[in-house]
Amino acid sequence: MRDTTTVGDELTSTQTAGTPSAGGPAAKTGKGKEKKAREASLWSDAVSDLRRNPIFLIGAVLVVLLVLVSAVPQWFTSGSPFDAGACKLQDTLKKPSADHWFGFDVQGCDVYTRTVWAARNSIIVGVVTTTLVLLVGGVLGLIAGWAGGFVDSVLSRFTEIFFAIPLLLGGMLIMSGLGQGNAWTVSVVLATLGWPQIFRIMRSSVLQNKNNDYVVAARALGAGTLRITTRHILPNAVAPVIVVGAISLGVYISAEAALSFLGIGVQPPEISWGLMVSDAKDRWLTAPHVLLFPAAALSITVLAFIMVGDAVRDALDPKLR
Repeated sequence: MRDTTTVGDELTSTQTAGTPSAGGPAAKTGKGKEKKAREASLWSDAVSDLRRNPIFLIGAVLVVLLVLVSAVPQWFTSGSPFDAGACKLQDTLKKPSADHWFGFDVQGCDVYTRTVWAARNSIIVGVVTTTLVLLVGGVLGLIAGWAGGFVDSVLSRFTEIFFAIPLLLGGMLIMSGLGQGNAWTVSVVLATLGWPQIFRIMRSSVLQNKNNDYVVAARALGAGTLRITTRHILPNAVAPVIVVGAISLGVYISAEAALSFLGIGVQPPEISWGLMVSDAKDRWLTAPHVLLFPAAALSITVLAFIMVGDAVRDALDPKLR
């Protein structure tokens, strides 16, 4: 008969050999996986998804190109700014050629040069308006959602006053009263009417996050209001605001073009795609190139920002994963 003590010793040695030690490779691998899981977050996952998203990559390339054109338009033209005095009436409505890709407008101005230099005002309006809207609407929404009660009620009722005013109609009324306008004036007017949307989104997002366990734990550990809102609430509530801001940027560029088309936005001697389309609206049958190229530039710009916004929305929405 086999000794039971020997059998027990063999089982013990077998179990010990099969169990990874605290400092063994298996334990290190497990710790590495746990660390990697802790480091993974919504933002890192979103960046990873965006890198593989062709819609985002195409939109991002177009946005970078448009920003570059608006920042240094002289790189894409003859090097000198557009000068209305350089226009020659003998070139009026000449069609595109090898020397002048986009042809000439009714004043004998090169359409390509005007289209490139007009990008600056349109991009300025989109970026400045979106920045102002995110700052004003985001800060007020954060305060209203976190404070609640009387503060939330007052800010919400105040926001509803502006929210009831249509963007284009309100912009037309304000710009008509101001008279001469430029890109900066149009940006301030559009931001004045556009921030309530961001306010509502930020307020709703803060209300969803402020009662989560990590906020309760931070408060229990003695964290102050400023630290909780900036280190815990804001990073988790800002994702939908960024998405809406990216999509709205293209909307504000379209709004500027509409105001300039009506003659109450950017005014000459400044150049705008909306102004170019307005100048060409009566000649698009006889000289379609005068309308086609600025309208195409406007459409591509709006489409690029909307593509980026849609891709960011999909990447930041956990429900779509």
